[in-house]
Amino acid sequence: MSDRARELASLLIRNIEEVPLTDLRREPHYDGKGARLARGTAARKLGASFDILAPGKRGCPYHLHHAQEEMFIVLEGSGTLRVAGEMLPLRAGDVVFIPAGPEYPHQIVNTSDAPLKYYSISTMETPEICEYPDSNKIGAFGKGVRHMTRADASVDYWTGEN
Repeated sequence: MSDRARELASLLIRNIEEVPLTDLRREPHYDGKGARLARGTAARKLGASFDILAPGKRGCPYHLHHAQEEMFIVLEGSGTLRVAGEMLPLRAGDVVFIPAGPEYPHQIVNTSDAPLKYYSISTMETPEICEYPDSNKIGAFGKGVRHMTRADASVDYWTGEN
């Protein structure tokens, strides 16, 4: 391969077999492994991860996005999509579409006795506000900003201003 071809390949192609998995564990409910696939690529508005959830564990807290859309592609195993107060079965081959907005709080749960493997894909819109209905938290995320608070801990717009 030429130098230019190698450069293009490093910016445009990722192989899940070659990307190291990171432990994403917070007992007792969260236990998985994941690899961020888009980091270091030419992608600017697209995020992608390869995720493996241990049996009986959750992928992330129940949450909703105000800006980003997400898509999940189930590769192997089965589980449950907790969404909008309902529990929907998931199995290999399913593609899940989650639009931004308060109508679709969501969480993937491995309700089986085998690993659940899936891709997570998002639009990576910033700034982003996430809400976490189970814990009453709100997260604000943007360039240089990562702030978590509770919805009931708000201050007045003019607090601290002269």
